[in-house]
Amino acid sequence: MNLKSITIALAVALVCGFSYAQTSTEGVKEDFKPSPLNQPGQEYPQVNSQGYARFRIKAPQADSIRVSLGLGGQGGTRLSKGSDGFFTGTTSGPMDEGFHYYHLTIDGGVFNDPGALNFFGSLRWESGIEIPARDQDFYALKDVPHGNVQQVFFPSKSTNMQRRAFVYTPPGYGKSAKKYPVLYLQHGWGEDETAWSNQGRANLIMDNLIADGRTKPFIIVMTYGMTNDTRWGGIRDFKIDAFQTVLTEELIPYIDANFQTIANRSNRAMAGLSMGGMETHSITLNKPDIFGYYALLSGGTFNPDELKDKVKPHLIFLSCGSKERPEGVKKAVASLKDAGYNAVSYVSENTAHEFLTWRRSLKELAPLLFQ
Repeated sequence: MNLKSITIALAVALVCGFSYAQTSTEGVKEDFKPSPLNQPGQEYPQVNSQGYARFRIKAPQADSIRVSLGLGGQGGTRLSKGSDGFFTGTTSGPMDEGFHYYHLTIDGGVFNDPGALNFFGSLRWESGIEIPARDQDFYALKDVPHGNVQQVFFPSKSTNMQRRAFVYTPPGYGKSAKKYPVLYLQHGWGEDETAWSNQGRANLIMDNLIADGRTKPFIIVMTYGMTNDTRWGGIRDFKIDAFQTVLTEELIPYIDANFQTIANRSNRAMAGLSMGGMETHSITLNKPDIFGYYALLSGGTFNPDELKDKVKPHLIFLSCGSKERPEGVKKAVASLKDAGYNAVSYVSENTAHEFLTWRRSLKELAPLLFQ
């Protein structure tokens, strides 16, 4: 998948919301419960066991409200106004399981749902809704030892500012002199360094995998990857040089100096979703002496020709949702294997360019790292 393909996939994901416009609620089970991502004490939005979402907004002076979740070409989910001043409506079909961004259009203006928590995506703080997944146990908050996610600021001379990163350290970190491998994990276009913890549940996925003995404990570093123009359409002109400098010449030295890391190529990985995969692809090819593990999550593929005459990675991991282009990922991995590379593909069933794809991908990737 090239940059143009990633841009198109993002546009489709943000407009369509991976659900359907409202036409009928016939056959919808009335077992709706508040979304797990509602603000405290808020009953709406709600989701049911089939994956439908229902919304209820109080706006007595408004004339129309539309929820962006729904089939974008048909205007999303339009809510109906009742005599009590509340607008209500239900998506006409089930949405994909997992996390979705959305917003309200009220009389032509864009607003967030007052009942939902907000998450940074689409270059703004958007409302979020969670459709419970059948396999949600792997990213659930459980009674297991937990690591920590801390905010750090590191000096960036190249951008003339203090930049921010979030660092996950596994359970037990700091209680001894033990050093750990590091995964540098990048967000997608329009998101920021909060995405993998908030939307992706990366810390909980790691806590659960470590508690089950399924992965080696390691540090995860998540930083802001948008060093260029962040306007709509700006990704087409994105150049990797500035962010590559931030990552490899400023952030990595800072992390190695301030955290208990094993500071060598064999204990350093880079991965990213969507645009973060594009960044990972470019930087690992440019700096193969820094990273020993590469992972693109709905973020394109590698081919043997571009890896030729470079130091061989320990692992190349490629993934996507079954509603994306899984044949491309599988074909690329087969080609890499034929050329002698340790390559693994993963396809998330019944998901598209969305966070359940990437949560599942991290779950599959983590046990393969640093072995």
